[in-house]
Amino acid sequence: MSKKNTAVTMPLPKSKTSLVHNIKKYWPYYIMVLPGVVFFILFKYVPMLGSVIAFQDYSVFKGILSSEWVGLKHFKTLFTYSDFQRIFTNTLLLGLLKTVLIFPIPVVLTLMLNEVKNIKVKKVIQTSIYIPYFLSWVIVGGLIFDLFGVGGLFNNARNALGMDTVLAMQKETWFRPIYVISSIWKEAGWGTVVYLAAISGIDPSLYESAAIDGASRWSRIKYITFPLLIPTILTLFLLNIGSFLELGFDQVFNLITPMTYSVGDIFDTYVYRVGIQKAQYSFTTAVGLFQSVIGLILVMTFNKLANKFSDDGGLW
Repeated sequence: MSKKNTAVTMPLPKSKTSLVHNIKKYWPYYIMVLPGVVFFILFKYVPMLGSVIAFQDYSVFKGILSSEWVGLKHFKTLFTYSDFQRIFTNTLLLGLLKTVLIFPIPVVLTLMLNEVKNIKVKKVIQTSIYIPYFLSWVIVGGLIFDLFGVGGLFNNARNALGMDTVLAMQKETWFRPIYVISSIWKEAGWGTVVYLAAISGIDPSLYESAAIDGASRWSRIKYITFPLLIPTILTLFLLNIGSFLELGFDQVFNLITPMTYSVGDIFDTYVYRVGIQKAQYSFTTAVGLFQSVIGLILVMTFNKLANKFSDDGGLW
């Protein structure tokens, strides 16, 4: 008698079955997400492998595999570097200004825009304040230098009031205020897009009920709009706090001058001068790794605080 071989098919685990079902059902969305996933893998995760050169005396001729390992040498050099305290202080102060003064502005603008009832006027205002976001910092930097230059609007106004001409872009005391003002002018409008989208998801019946109860506009903002906007604010805050020491090379590089290095030189501009112009790749990778570790610590700390004080405020 011949025995028939019966193949036993093991059922897929429930999690895998659910994943396969979701992929089949929502495959257009997965295709839409795919370019973003590929981008992050190629330009965010793969470059992380290059972080090992922070522990090497990297040579472009020897490559990563053959370069000499030196351990924490470059980190020791960083922390004992004569200008480290100045660069770290400048980065820290500008990061605080960005967090304390610049980050809340889009929230305030959004709450104000949300109270504009004329749709056409609202769209015109919103468009006019977020158009600067699409200008590069090269263009914005040139405009600022022209504005604060000898023949610029700023000095013309001072001269009209009987005051002397000031070379503001070459003055240390002017750099940080200009940094804050230019950041608000260029980037605050774009932030309103995210917050207005979050507000559009609030149930209109909440406002209707509040209006029937006699709540004023301010009361509706205070007790409905702002509280329901807090989860979005916390999420964006956590995403921003991760780059606390990474202020962006473009802005500072296009605003800084040799006379303002003492107050404007940050890790990003320092890495450019040392890493690109002097080809000290291992040392500048150590600087970037230091920034990333600080950012990770800040994100984890503030995420824990957000989860403690808000049920849905953290990233995880």
